[in-house]
Amino acid sequence: MHRRPAYRREIEVKPSLRSQALNALLRVTLGRPLTDDDDVIALRRHYEKLDARQFRVAPPLERSPTTTGGVPGEWVVAPESRIERVILYLHGGSFAYRFPNAHASLAGRLCRPLRARALLPDYRLAPEHPFPAAVDDCHAAYRGLLAQGIEPRNIVLAGDSAGGNLALVTLLRARAAGEPLPACAVLLSPALDCTLGSPSMAEFDGRDPMIRLASLLVLRRLYVPSPHQYTEPEVSPLFADFRGFPPLLFQAGSTELLRDEATRAADKAFAAGVDVELELWPGVAHVFQLAGFLPEARRAIDHIVRFVRMRTGWGDAGALPAAD
Repeated sequence: MHRRPAYRREIEVKPSLRSQALNALLRVTLGRPLTDDDDVIALRRHYEKLDARQFRVAPPLERSPTTTGGVPGEWVVAPESRIERVILYLHGGSFAYRFPNAHASLAGRLCRPLRARALLPDYRLAPEHPFPAAVDDCHAAYRGLLAQGIEPRNIVLAGDSAGGNLALVTLLRARAAGEPLPACAVLLSPALDCTLGSPSMAEFDGRDPMIRLASLLVLRRLYVPSPHQYTEPEVSPLFADFRGFPPLLFQAGSTELLRDEATRAADKAFAAGVDVELELWPGVAHVFQLAGFLPEARRAIDHIVRFVRMRTGWGDAGALPAAD
């Protein structure tokens, strides 16, 4: 009988009605998969308009434009934020899209209980800027924080989907350059294998309410034009050497296409001696943490906050604001 690894947790909770309703809505609104004939740049504009209508960053969070390491982006700051604590948040969007309000809102829900501020780099997107443009920008932003005197022990690296890929590659780049690594990293439904060879890709295609394998094949060609690059660690960090990485937290849906990219990476990190935690959440959509109205999202944020506090020592005395 196989025993579940100690670092792996199957979250035992019945999918909420809100989560079920969101999944049904996603299946209807997202419709057919992406094709080679679709205009991804036009889709990006459409998604940004949708993001502006559906998501908001409510007071008391404040947003301000910035440039860090030569890369444009924005700071998200809460009244509780301490200037020395930084969450470097790398947004998802298949390396081609951006959702500024949604990701700033998610970053803000981490800032308040952690009493940190968040930097969200606006890295260059495909197809105009294929690999390695996004990788270069994210590493430059991390270097920029170090150049500003931010202590690496007070930096938390986080990312969702494609941003999870970029977070791990930023660790690779920093380690190769002999730079100090951040305190820990949080990876939400990370996209880590450009070969798309995980069993969950076939098992849940058509069942995942948000992502279709056919769409990933199109987006992959836009980001990495040459198949010869698919197994390069800076393209697919699943194939990297994880030794010496800081603590890693993975969260993914138990029935999403990218599930096994999180599980395989967590297994590899553990085998390399990395402090790792893996959480699989039942019945939730890809990067469900973005939907702040979901009870699962609120609970997942609480788990992230606990993980970060334990690895950074950011456990301030007294009551902390809820991750609402």
